Amino acid sequence: MEFEVAPLPYSKDALEPVMKQETLEFHYEKHHKGYMTNLKGLLEGKPEANKSLVEVIRSSSGGVFNNAAQVYNHTFFWDGIKPGGGGAPSGEVLDLLNRDFGGVDKFREAFVKGGIGRFGSGYVWLVLDEGRAKIIDTPNAETPLTTAQTPLLTADVWEHAYYLDHRNNRKGFLETFCDKLINWEFVAKNLKGQK
Repeated sequence: MEFEVAPLPYSKDALEPVMKQETLEFHYEKHHKGYMTNLKGLLEGKPEANKSLVEVIRSSSGGVFNNAAQVYNHTFFWDGIKPGGGGAPSGEVLDLLNRDFGGVDKFREAFVKGGIGRFGSGYVWLVLDEGRAKIIDTPNAETPLTTAQTPLLTADVWEHAYYLDHRNNRKGFLETFCDKLINWEFVAKNLKGQK
């Protein structure tokens, strides 16, 4: 398989002023693409180079896993946000949040709390676990792809994801993520894929 970083689904300035173009230039161009460069180097000439990214994640460890999972996690993060996003979803996603969290506000509270609670670097996720929505946080490059859980949404809580916009205020970043960035259509697509 030919490994390439997916293009952003919007221009680098499309999330302004919520997320600075400078943030996307560092995060996408340096971090995300850097993981792909590392992964390609690690897989060069090896049989794993013919696997899909998800297959590599599920069958590897160490540096290969870390770089492959970071490529996946970042792409999932970019797809989960959009200009003018956030707020409340509709349809099946709203029904899911109402059923499993008691409403959108309770989901937001749990998601922000989950992200704040992740000590150090990692991700906070909305996942489907045995048909129920729940919030989990994962360290470093860990991803729900290595479990039976289905990822629906993630926020990157490595400091490079928010430092230029929010300094060390992770809570402020996560609140902004929920209020102004979530791409609920992406969440709905991921949920629909599980039915």
